[in-house]
Amino acid sequence: MKNTFMILVLSLLLVSCKQEIKPADIAKLNGYWEIEKVVFDKGEEKDYKMNESFDYFDIKNNKGIRKKVMPQLDGTFLTSDSFESVSVRFKGDQVFLDYKTDYAKWSEELISITEEKLVVKNQEKKEYHYKKAGAINLLDDGKKTK
Repeated sequence: MKNTFMILVLSLLLVSCKQEIKPADIAKLNGYWEIEKVVFDKGEEKDYKMNESFDYFDIKNNKGIRKKVMPQLDGTFLTSDSFESVSVRFKGDQVFLDYKTDYAKWSEELISITEEKLVVKNQEKKEYHYKKAGAINLLDDGKKTK
């Protein structure tokens, strides 16, 4: 009986800690995101200290794109023509990012979003933790970066 009570309390605590994502929060996705870590379904973590690419989101009216970009030392980004179409889908109290390319379709659950942090979970129960990123200018050439 005591174990059942503890499980119930822990379950309520976990459910109450989940962020409620509102339609207005989707605008926070726009911009550059750098992966910090991946948390696997059994709790193991893989940290990313340095990333060669960022994810760039551009979403308006719950539709848009996600694209991989590579930051350069002068504050610019290298991009390619490839991208993923993204649709935001609200289902009950859950929010999903539905991706589509010419070759595949998949979804990720949007777990939390702030101005600086993003967490999504894929179908394999892996959580991807991102931090907001921006241009890098290490050349100190006096030019401003966006």
